[in-house]
Amino acid sequence: MARKPKTSAPPTFNIALVGQSGRLGYEALLFVASLRAKSPNFAGRVLVAEPQPGPLWPKDPRMTGDVREALQALGAEIVSFQNRHFGALYPYGNKIEMLTALPKGEPFVFFDSDTLVTGDLTTVPFDFVYPSASLRREGTWPQIELYGPGYAEIWKSLYDRFGLDFESSLDTTEPDEYWKRYLYFNAGFFFAACPHAFGSRFLDYALAIRDTPPAPLVCQPLDPWLDQVALPLVIHSFGGGRDSAVHGLLDGSVTCHYRIFPLLYARESQNVIDTLEEVTAPNKIKKVLKGYDPIKRMVFQGRGAKVRALFDQNDMPRREQAIRNRIKSNGFWMR
Repeated sequence: MARKPKTSAPPTFNIALVGQSGRLGYEALLFVASLRAKSPNFAGRVLVAEPQPGPLWPKDPRMTGDVREALQALGAEIVSFQNRHFGALYPYGNKIEMLTALPKGEPFVFFDSDTLVTGDLTTVPFDFVYPSASLRREGTWPQIELYGPGYAEIWKSLYDRFGLDFESSLDTTEPDEYWKRYLYFNAGFFFAACPHAFGSRFLDYALAIRDTPPAPLVCQPLDPWLDQVALPLVIHSFGGGRDSAVHGLLDGSVTCHYRIFPLLYARESQNVIDTLEEVTAPNKIKKVLKGYDPIKRMVFQGRGAKVRALFDQNDMPRREQAIRNRIKSNGFWMR
């Protein structure tokens, strides 16, 4: 059962996301526009973390000037950070390295930039002393091999590596060797009480797993899963877990992690599509978003409606790959 929300007034918190050149900058702008439209009473800071040029980026990763200006016009703050460990070879590491650039000691919620706010974020009962993350995930890691170690052996080796209690992390309502028994999140959102404490531990765990993995991980791929391997360990180490009252609101009625625009039109609710088309309508937003082809073609030129027509919303394919294949075979796949 989810933890009961506290009855006191909700704490002030900051929202953090990554913005950089190309797709993520445009998605960050879309996120902030949807936040302002659907959660006008949100009083915290909106911090868009931007990686800076350096040896780990072969090209300048900073956002273009029009995207930056549009974000700032909506009240977002651009926060610079340096990549010292990941960069272009593992861009998912941005969500790890940016955390210590946020205000120390202030509760935060991180969202992937490919997220829309579709409801009032101030109604979400965050408990920042019990960190959690997105449960909208599939059993993508570990990848179990015949005659190789199973889920329990792989995950236990990681908990042992960092001195964490493995047994208390398990969902004992699920059977042994079924992936949902083991604490596993999508890193599309996560929250905690202090970004510096959380970020430092996240970085330490991720680097240790990458550089000196326990023996049961020897055949396991860590790209692109490294952040999602480390994240449950970090959350568990701070006393958090899967039993949070935010679930069903985030990745539910209040936010949508759509990931790719063709997938958004294929499978998300009509409310999500209406939100997308509402917040992209103002000319000052539209003229900037037209710089990104998937938004230009899917939203403004009507291809999204054609993707929607390919599917019966009451009889969707069970697996995402089948949805992707149908979109691709009809020539509408874009990212």
